Amino acid sequence: MSKPRIAVIISSTRKARFADKPAAWLMAQVANHPELDFELVDLRDQDLPFFDEAASNLWAPSQDERAQRWQEKVAGFDGYLFVLAEYNHSMPAALKNAFDQDYVGWNRKPGGALAYGSMGGARALEHLRNVMVEVQMVPLRNAVHIGGSDFFKVWSGGQNAPLSEIEGILKPSLDAMLDELVWWTRATKAAREG
Repeated sequence: MSKPRIAVIISSTRKARFADKPAAWLMAQVANHPELDFELVDLRDQDLPFFDEAASNLWAPSQDERAQRWQEKVAGFDGYLFVLAEYNHSMPAALKNAFDQDYVGWNRKPGGALAYGSMGGARALEHLRNVMVEVQMVPLRNAVHIGGSDFFKVWSGGQNAPLSEIEGILKPSLDAMLDELVWWTRATKAAREG
């Protein structure tokens, strides 16, 4: 049996985003994971329109081919990690729109996050968890947060240090999140396939 597939979704599409740095760090950390395969999915590359369907694809098939392609992509994964920016106490609009474009594909799969911002992306992650519950996902309890002085140390608008300088702080949270992701991915995949 092949390893379960996990999408690492970059939530911000801004040209000046910070997301590329933590996404690269995260992908390096999970590159040789023994139990899960990870694929980077950048919302910049998805060509998603703003949601403009008659209803959610839970109730009616989407008409826009771009939404249909996104739904196929989402459905191909067994779980998700979000590289989550916090904008104005919430998630980026591009990520909320990505959720709105699909309902069915997210169902009964786990989701976690590497969140960042001055407050560690905590408020954005709380909002994301609410959305995950609505689309019938399993929000993971554990997450990685880059906040406060650690954020300003590695942020390009601050000292722009490499993430390796705060890796010792991030790694325990990452390990806990990955352990939880493995458990929930196995459990939900078995249940979906049974």
